[in-house]
Amino acid sequence: MFTVIAFAAACIFAFNIGASGSAASMSIVYGSHVVNKRINALLIAGIGAVIGAVFGGQFVTNTLGKGIIPEQILDVKVACIILLVAAFTILITNYIGIPLSTSEVTVGAIIGVGLSYQQLNTNTVLWIISFWVIVPVVAFLFTFCLERLRLLFQKYIDFRPPRKILAILLLITGIVEAIAAGMNNVANALGPLVGAGIASMEFGLPFMAVIVALGSIFFGGRVLETNARKITSLSLGNGIVISSATGSLVVGASLLGVPIPMTQITTSAIVGISASNDLTLVWKQKIIHQIAKVWVTSPIVSLISAFSLTEILVQYSFDQVILLFLAILATYILVRFRETPTKIIPGKGWDHHGKSIYSGSRSRR
Repeated sequence: MFTVIAFAAACIFAFNIGASGSAASMSIVYGSHVVNKRINALLIAGIGAVIGAVFGGQFVTNTLGKGIIPEQILDVKVACIILLVAAFTILITNYIGIPLSTSEVTVGAIIGVGLSYQQLNTNTVLWIISFWVIVPVVAFLFTFCLERLRLLFQKYIDFRPPRKILAILLLITGIVEAIAAGMNNVANALGPLVGAGIASMEFGLPFMAVIVALGSIFFGGRVLETNARKITSLSLGNGIVISSATGSLVVGASLLGVPIPMTQITTSAIVGISASNDLTLVWKQKIIHQIAKVWVTSPIVSLISAFSLTEILVQYSFDQVILLFLAILATYILVRFRETPTKIIPGKGWDHHGKSIYSGSRSRR
């Protein structure tokens, strides 16, 4: 029973991984108009995911299946909780069209289970989180500095490569980025299954890769549009820099077995290009604020959800869940209904208070 639920949840999660992470891997190529049809961009993303998963997805799968929590506590029921929580979180963010890291959601759910059992490999968790912070910053700085150098070079030397050459280079880097997505993202759905002994690595990688590809093709349009159109307008040169930076960083992290937030890296690189033109204007964009909020809250939500479900369904303990719920409720009430300062409404005649209340100057009598 639980085996069937876990496998079905993994397939749903893999489908949504394709719609989120894999689809976003082609956002640069699509946003730069090298591939004008959305379906073609999604097809390339899906095929790249399959290639990447089959030839390099085993490293991250091992980390998610065995590295964060002890293998002996990752049974079928725990795998169900991790995959259901992760799949539900990704499903919601895909629906509203926000690019979200599937790695953050998966790792957050696994950490929640480990906290419930009080068995967590903190060294591995800190290692992963450090990559989450450092790699997007590196992507931002890389594209920011390179774009500034390009603008400075172009100011003194008017050199413009042929558009066809730039388009071919961008398409190649886009394919590399799609392969990198497969190397890193497919493991998010497969790792808990391998750790629980439900599926083998040899069968799971190609099977889940195909599910991810289908998700990218049939459900990746919203996230693709968000990354490609709503953040900034990209030139071919910008696209090559962003796509190559993202692909190389994700491939490197995948070979080290680190589940990395690829969507964060791509978006950070895009923001780096925008910031090179106007650093202050970029952070005023509403879509940037929305993405940042989802990135911060989603891993926390998946962690809390997985912790609560593990306490209730596995540990059969309700005390900590009730306390956690009350703490969240109290925090929400304090933030939502915090006391606002009383404003004095100026009146006429005897009710007139004068400007000294606000400015500190004396009012006329």
